[in-house]
Amino acid sequence: MGRIKKKGEAGNAKNYITRTQAVKKLQISLPDFRKLCIWKGIFPREPRNRKKASKSSTASTTFYYAKDIQYLLHEPLLRKFREQKILERKISRALGRGDVTDASRLERNAARPEKTGKPRYTLDHVIRERYPTFVDALRDLDDCLSMLFLFANLPSTSTVPAKMIARCERLCLEFQHYLIVSQSLRKSFLSIKGIYYQANIQGEDILWLVPYKFNQRVVGDVDFRIMGTFVEFYMTLLGFVNFKLYTSIGLKYPPKFDQAKDEQAGELGAFKLEGTLANAISDEAPKQLTNGDEEAGPDPKTQAEVNKLIREMREVDVDGDKTENEADKEEAATDAIDKFEPAAPGGDVLPQPSYSGNEPESLFANCTFYLSRETPRQPLEFILRAFGCKRIGWDATLGEGAYTTNERDPSITHQIVDRPVIQAAMNEGGDGEDNQTAQKLAPNQRMPGRIYVQPQWVWDSINDGEMKRPDLYAPGAQLPPHLSPFVQNTQGAYDPTIPLEEQQTEGEALEDSEEEVDEDDLAVKQIENGADSMDIAGSDDEEDEDGDNDSFGGFSEDEKEADESEDDEQAAELQYQRELEAELTGKPIKQTPSNPQSKAKAEARKKLAKAAKEEVEELERAKGMLSKKKRKLFEQMQYTNNKKSAEDQKLRAKRRKLEKQKARAKA
Repeated sequence: MGRIKKKGEAGNAKNYITRTQAVKKLQISLPDFRKLCIWKGIFPREPRNRKKASKSSTASTTFYYAKDIQYLLHEPLLRKFREQKILERKISRALGRGDVTDASRLERNAARPEKTGKPRYTLDHVIRERYPTFVDALRDLDDCLSMLFLFANLPSTSTVPAKMIARCERLCLEFQHYLIVSQSLRKSFLSIKGIYYQANIQGEDILWLVPYKFNQRVVGDVDFRIMGTFVEFYMTLLGFVNFKLYTSIGLKYPPKFDQAKDEQAGELGAFKLEGTLANAISDEAPKQLTNGDEEAGPDPKTQAEVNKLIREMREVDVDGDKTENEADKEEAATDAIDKFEPAAPGGDVLPQPSYSGNEPESLFANCTFYLSRETPRQPLEFILRAFGCKRIGWDATLGEGAYTTNERDPSITHQIVDRPVIQAAMNEGGDGEDNQTAQKLAPNQRMPGRIYVQPQWVWDSINDGEMKRPDLYAPGAQLPPHLSPFVQNTQGAYDPTIPLEEQQTEGEALEDSEEEVDEDDLAVKQIENGADSMDIAGSDDEEDEDGDNDSFGGFSEDEKEADESEDDEQAAELQYQRELEAELTGKPIKQTPSNPQSKAKAEARKKLAKAAKEEVEELERAKGMLSKKKRKLFEQMQYTNNKKSAEDQKLRAKRRKLEKQKARAKA
């Protein structure tokens, strides 16, 4: 005889435990239990049968694995929570006795754990438990960075203390310094939510979101206690990651922090990196121009060497150049790059290799940028430095750390502007100030030899891996669409970079051509009507001649409409007569001669309808050979594909409409 099973000792009743039971078992408060679960990575579970798992008639709402709660019993943080609970009880007892001195002493010691030698708690052991390897920590860094960058932009309140915001901002800037030194940043995208960044660190792609630098309004319907618990864990995690990243490239951690520069909005410039790699970078970096009146000029020795090389190059024979060009052509023909083509017609389009003389990480290495005061300095400085630019200047009102604050510096090659071209009003003295720059320039004045672009040029250049044409991003120009670099184009889907004629279907092309013909006919009619209604003023002799020929005054509009209606009635009567004759004789109806263009379109439309009908019939026959299970799966796939194709059709129609509007505006 088998052992009798008792109720509640096996199955769901034993595997799950309610939140109330877990709190009682751990002997901690509910907020501390919530903190512990967040830090240890324990989350509620859903049992198959809630009534059996609750061990009662009323079903509970939150369940946990019993093994997870048993694992928490040995957590060292529990002792810290209990010590905190004991301290709070001592303070309340002292206040109850009226001993304010003892209560203030206990509270003062709790607020200064570094002096008493008893820290409240640390999460170092939790980080080591949850992330056994460094790659595991990198894979979980997306949410960490998004949360810390969010809190770094929040204003300080009672729920979000200023110390937490300052620590979040410092950790984020340290991480950005690593990306700049290692040149690990790959892509970025401007969205409504904020700015997306993607970096590749040790083979792992990390994507995070940074909000724009606006004044954030803290609302009351957000529970910042829960978010603060996550932030506390993420700050410890990012500290560990930054230490590992800095030491892996030979940098000391933490870097030196200049409080004075940080108070003057230095941000990235407030940190000084130390180490072997930092010394090499500091030797290559140009010196900061502290004096705005100082003009940069070429070194005389360097200029002399350059002139000497130019003279030597001019003395080279033309025959030698020809032989070199022929050799280069032969090498280019033999060293052709292989192209990766999809094996199947519907396969994914693979990225094609290409010759690149410059690495994407050093895209802006030879450029000197100047940021106007209306541009977002923080993201532009980070992206430009991460892609090799070492000389970035900006207006003095944007903060410290600029290469130069003199807008007239001749070494500047690119200036980023984000305002439309507006004529400045002239003052009584004759001086006009433009809205483009902070310097006192003449209205709409530009420095010769300098390229002026809008901020989107930087993002599109780094996403494509090449410097885009600056004339498309000139101040006041209509910018090209800013596409997400994280979306992979699939075969047959809508691609905004491909011309519309190459990806639209035959039916859409036929409808588009018909609409164009109708629009052209309408335009011709409007022109003819306008020409008929125009009153041409002539001389007296012309009027006399017209008066002599009053016998023919032309057709009026009413007469034309009457004639057209009579023609339609006659055509309908003739068609009816032909149908009657065909019924009597048994011969096909004689077709009237029509426009060959419309006839060809009608035939093409019939062919498309016939092909679509045959395709539907073929699909129905194929579905009849499938089993019931596979037929349902195929129908679901077909529904998804039809839904995607409908969305693509809407996008193509929207693009077609916009292109027509642009063509009309140009015309």
